[in-house]
Amino acid sequence: MPRWKALPDELDPQVGEFTSQLRRLVDRSGLSMAALADRTGYSKTSWERYLGGRLLAPKGAIVALAEVTGTNPIHLTTMWELAERAWSRSEMRHDMTMEAIRISQARAALGEFGGPPAGPGGGTAVRKGGNAAATPGIAGPAGVSPTIPPQPTGADVDARDSAARASGTGSNSWGVAGQQGPSSAGGRSAGTPAPSSPATGGGPEWSPTAAPNPYGEAPAGPGQQSGAPRSGGKRRLTMFLAGVVGVLVIIGGVYCFTGDGGDKKNEGTATRSPSPSASTDPSLPAGVKCAGAGCTGKDAEAMGCSGDLVTTAKAATVGTTSVEVRYSKTCGTAWGRITGAAQGDEVRVTAGGSSRTGDITAAGDTIAYTPMVAVKDAAEAKACAVLASGRTGCTN
Repeated sequence: MPRWKALPDELDPQVGEFTSQLRRLVDRSGLSMAALADRTGYSKTSWERYLGGRLLAPKGAIVALAEVTGTNPIHLTTMWELAERAWSRSEMRHDMTMEAIRISQARAALGEFGGPPAGPGGGTAVRKGGNAAATPGIAGPAGVSPTIPPQPTGADVDARDSAARASGTGSNSWGVAGQQGPSSAGGRSAGTPAPSSPATGGGPEWSPTAAPNPYGEAPAGPGQQSGAPRSGGKRRLTMFLAGVVGVLVIIGGVYCFTGDGGDKKNEGTATRSPSPSASTDPSLPAGVKCAGAGCTGKDAEAMGCSGDLVTTAKAATVGTTSVEVRYSKTCGTAWGRITGAAQGDEVRVTAGGSSRTGDITAAGDTIAYTPMVAVKDAAEAKACAVLASGRTGCTN
């Protein structure tokens, strides 16, 4: 069975060539994945991702691999820079493809709620209500254009005005019965028929506001135009007042949080509830999450103290097993490591009054680490190996 699986088909050719070169270096060195992780300081899982083409190895890992395999780091980092650019371009193309897919899905979803395609006449139904569809461009309910009475000519208007003056009644330009002067009905309310009079031929006389509207709407009251919105002014005034109130509320909130009042209110709580980022030391490099006593008992790789930041300060050999003191000056910590070990072997690191232990519990594993202990100098730490056979050995 081959050692390496085939690289993903979608992998960029430049990245694929770089990954294949890394595989050849590892094969030439004869190192196992566990030994490679031990020598470089990067975990076994990380190297499986790097050499499998699932993740581009960081520059620090490439430099460490070059040092372990005796390869010129300049040539290897040059290939890494080209692969890193290709990897970035691939990620950009992937992001643009996913964005295009999302846009297409959104358009398709919106199309499900759109109106039907245009018919032979070119009209498009916008909405449906009841059994009739409203058609753009035609006023009136259910898309039916209202019938507007024909406009009278100037001669007709003059004739009607003369007849109205002679009979004591008036008419308007629409031919609806009404009066031009004070109503002879006196103080009667709109819509109340007046007594018959000889001037009007004995028929009832109606107030101008009682005339029927050609659109089927209710008659307009006194001082109100027919067809004009009745509540538009009130609605606009209400919206304006609501907007003013909203602006005042926002200004008051901003003042409370940023003004003197907000400062005095929060002055007492500033010391009781520190910011979450207050515990982060800004002097630490990027990726390093602890230093000194804050690292005690924690994993070196998880806290960013391994990789380029670690060196082997002390080493000893117990049979075929090596025991080391690993030291990170940046984090101010040390930890123990054993290599070439077997199941049941144990490693312990001691510094001052603090001690941490690590062991090998799974068959086939050959490396074990202890959690970190805080030290001011690597000389303070001491690592010991306790083998399952009973043999022990420590560093100086």
